[in-house]
Amino acid sequence: MAKEKEIIAPKKIKLSTSSKVFYVICYVVVALMAIICLIPFIMLVSGSFTAENWIRFHGYGLIPGEFSVEAYKIIFKTPERIIRAYGVSIMITVIGVAIGLLLTALTAYVISRKDFKYRNALSFFFYFTTLFNGGMVSTYIYYIQYLHLKDSYLALILPMVFNVFYLLIMRTFVNNIPAALIESAKLDGAGEWRIFFTIILPLLQSGLATIGLFLALGYWNDWYNAMLYMSTDAKFPLQYMLYSIQQQAQALARIASQAGISVQDLPSSSLKMAMAVVATGPIVIVYPFVQKYFVAGITIGSVKG
Repeated sequence: MAKEKEIIAPKKIKLSTSSKVFYVICYVVVALMAIICLIPFIMLVSGSFTAENWIRFHGYGLIPGEFSVEAYKIIFKTPERIIRAYGVSIMITVIGVAIGLLLTALTAYVISRKDFKYRNALSFFFYFTTLFNGGMVSTYIYYIQYLHLKDSYLALILPMVFNVFYLLIMRTFVNNIPAALIESAKLDGAGEWRIFFTIILPLLQSGLATIGLFLALGYWNDWYNAMLYMSTDAKFPLQYMLYSIQQQAQALARIASQAGISVQDLPSSSLKMAMAVVATGPIVIVYPFVQKYFVAGITIGSVKG
């Protein structure tokens, strides 16, 4: 009769008193730092629900001194516009992130392959654009006259789909993949596309999540390209829609002031706070799901000599 294997439970490491004190101090310091970082966001939400007169005479606070939803009433006066703008921003962000991650990962993989003859020359062309560029005027002419992207969703996707800085980060992730994996796959008869999609991409989860978060923030917060290239109200993304609402509110305040009409109750500061809350909501929801990959991404290489 075979002897049953005994499962030996790992011994608990007893911490000394000094170690316990050290950990307690670390937890307290981290908790205080988290609270300090959270206070501005609490004030942002509180300010969006505070009456304009209260902000004007008493300033901002952690709790609304005089509760008001006038700022949100202005933003959601036409809710279908906001919902449509949300849809446009989500569509642009999802498509842009997907294309951007694919292009960045493919390019990083190519320039990381030591058996690729022209990888140094190709890398130079990418890095050169970080030092010199054509400028806004030539870029605008190229997109409008040559690519004919005026009032097209592609005008919101293409300008930010590829970033050389993200390429450098992704190349670091690819360089950490052992070359022996690629060589063994070649010996088994795998082609380049199969190697990339079945071996390289699954090992780049941390890098893809890190770059994907950067790309998503860029697309979600972009309003400048919409101002340059978009002219149809139905195609405006959320950030530019909120920007136009703010500009309209400021214009209304100037007109009322010139006409001698009191504008004390017209939201201005609270409107900006409310717009920030409306714009940052989805990012706050999405970030916890990619946080573990983001932390792993920014710490890659920290234990490698």
